[in-house]
Amino acid sequence: MEKCSSYVAKEANSDGTIEYSVSEHNIWQQLYQRQEGHLPQRACQAYLHGMDALQLPKHRIPQLSEVDDVLQQTTGWRTAPVPALISFARFFELLAHRQFPVATFIRSQDEFDYLQEPDIFHEIFGHCPLLTNTAFARFSELYGQLGLNASKDERVYLARLYWFTVEFGLLRNTHGDLRIYGGGILSSPAETLYALGDQPQRKEFDLLDVLRTPYRIDILQPIYFVIDSIDMLNEISAQDIMLGIKSARQLGLHPPLFDPKSAVG
Repeated sequence: MEKCSSYVAKEANSDGTIEYSVSEHNIWQQLYQRQEGHLPQRACQAYLHGMDALQLPKHRIPQLSEVDDVLQQTTGWRTAPVPALISFARFFELLAHRQFPVATFIRSQDEFDYLQEPDIFHEIFGHCPLLTNTAFARFSELYGQLGLNASKDERVYLARLYWFTVEFGLLRNTHGDLRIYGGGILSSPAETLYALGDQPQRKEFDLLDVLRTPYRIDILQPIYFVIDSIDMLNEISAQDIMLGIKSARQLGLHPPLFDPKSAVG
């Protein structure tokens, strides 16, 4: 979050509108069309409900005000336009105040299939539908509050919690079938198909286990953690997460399931 970016976020004009080029709108349209066919049988119901509520345009990049109108009415959240990358402190501050950071640029055609940093498609299409869900919204707000008061070392452990829930979390629906709720999967066609396939490991969510599991940002994930339902985020929020971090620090990390040279967590 504190690295340099090759992208420059766009600023709103005097009437609050962000202007995008025809080619940028075309990239949104291509990304949307490529992904929308994958999700009805793979995304969790809370995400699909959120998509119905947001009614995101398919042929152009939405204005943040359009998204805000729905989020404000459902959970009291809104988006916050930010540069391509922001500090951890700013990230936690925004979440703690029910503001979801959205970098107001869209990836280039050269990075159409994979982008390490979050762009507006990842943030709006991947995450914002679930911010209409009360359990997800509460978890995100608590996460921000915890991060504001955490030390630098503790924030590294909190990053793992976010990674394996908000970004790359899976859950079971009422029929016991696996579904996706992590925005990092929902905005990625490759990860959407891979995450529910036979290759990765999947484990029942355990807070201490999650906090001790390293990850890499530049590969398909070798492991995912599964919660029983989106409402289980309320149960996770009720746990003493900072005590869990203390225990995880004492026990140490699990061996990584990948080349550790590029490990983030």
